Amino acid sequence: MANAITLGGSATTNLGTNKPPRLKATPDAYVSLGDLLDYNKPDNRDLLVNTFGDQGITGFLQLTGAVKNAGVNDEVQWWEEGRLHPFAQVASIGAITTTGDATMAISPQSVNDPATGAASNVHQVRLNDVLLLENGRRVVVSAKASDTSYTVKSLDGLTMAEQTVTQKAAIIGNLYGQGSEQPSEFFVTDVTKRVNPYMIIKETYAVNGSQATNIGWVNLGGGEYRWYVKGEQDTRKKFMDKREMMMLFGERRPADGGVTVGNDNKFTGSEGYFAAVEDRGLVADVSGGNQGTFAGLSDFDKIILELDKEGAPAEYAMYLNRKASLDIDDLLAQGIATQMTAGLAGQFGAFNNDADMAVKLGFKSFTRGGYTFHKHDWKLLNDPTTGGLSGHYKGAMVPMTKVTDARTGMKAPALEMNYKGASGYSRDMEHWVRGSILGHSNMSKDVAEFYYRSECNLVTRAANQHVIIK
Repeated sequence: MANAITLGGSATTNLGTNKPPRLKATPDAYVSLGDLLDYNKPDNRDLLVNTFGDQGITGFLQLTGAVKNAGVNDEVQWWEEGRLHPFAQVASIGAITTTGDATMAISPQSVNDPATGAASNVHQVRLNDVLLLENGRRVVVSAKASDTSYTVKSLDGLTMAEQTVTQKAAIIGNLYGQGSEQPSEFFVTDVTKRVNPYMIIKETYAVNGSQATNIGWVNLGGGEYRWYVKGEQDTRKKFMDKREMMMLFGERRPADGGVTVGNDNKFTGSEGYFAAVEDRGLVADVSGGNQGTFAGLSDFDKIILELDKEGAPAEYAMYLNRKASLDIDDLLAQGIATQMTAGLAGQFGAFNNDADMAVKLGFKSFTRGGYTFHKHDWKLLNDPTTGGLSGHYKGAMVPMTKVTDARTGMKAPALEMNYKGASGYSRDMEHWVRGSILGHSNMSKDVAEFYYRSECNLVTRAANQHVIIK
């Protein structure tokens, strides 16, 4: 019996590509129905994998008690009181003998005029003032040659070596003889006017009508499979992150140094949190090389000693990158519970005095030197695509909710998020859509364009009580 079917005596069916297929007994000629139709659904897993976890970085300003207020001008101004007891910046003092005196050179202090905001030099040293030097010696001003040159005598009448190193001198009082006149120069209150412009941040996303109606393989939640929804959600989230990063990392250009980008797009910038604290706050350069670390209690205590000098409140939120956070965890675990009490903070004022609330928000609390610190990991400084890129900043210490004046008890928010707004119109977070699809009919192009805009700034009050960790 023949084992093949042939045509015209041929042993093959190789009839050429332009001829219809013929029969053949060998298996390679047969194709399954599944191969022809490919009707099997792919084994698709429709959950979107968050490869880098939750990448949102917003929340710092809200958790630190930042207050939102509507603005009514292109910039915000506020006033900060200086120290009640001024000091003099002494450049040099000549050698003093038991019977003689010496010339003291000082640098005037520059403050802002409360009425005009203009900077001017204020000379706080007056005739008959008593100054306490950094070496513990006291001198009395016996004569004034100019606003920068004075004659001084040692208060105890003893000799004093020449002082050539620039130092601060506290003005602790004055001395007058019987029947003498009152001071001829008036005391000047040190009040500083601060100004921060608003900044405008924008973002745009678009989808065409065809893509808006396509169904994808990924479940975006709630049975939604249209991929453009994911794009719009990510754009909104990224916009919110950008807005917060600009309020943290923003910098203000000089008053006359506005920069023009594009078509008459001029801006001056706005002072962000890090710039404000670096300019007039506390900057802690912790040891440990490029990564930064709290190697021991001495690193932490240096910060506390500086906080004492600035009249800081007793409760702080610490936002740290992972390395600094782990180092503090090590300190808390080194058997020093009698000095730093982990998890047993003395107060939880920022959390309505509820320790459980602090734990739920991801804070670990401890006390040291009469201060309560609520430690929190800061994703912003861990993410290599945001603040963790350079490793320049290790963290920040923010006075919780209110900055309190130790003398008057008056309180003001430590951080204030401002946005423009008037008569019910808010530029805090504007969002609108233009297009001819998805129910919109305000343009002819076959697209939907999503727009985002915010005009905002950040006011950092009493920056001297904030700490940036590098």
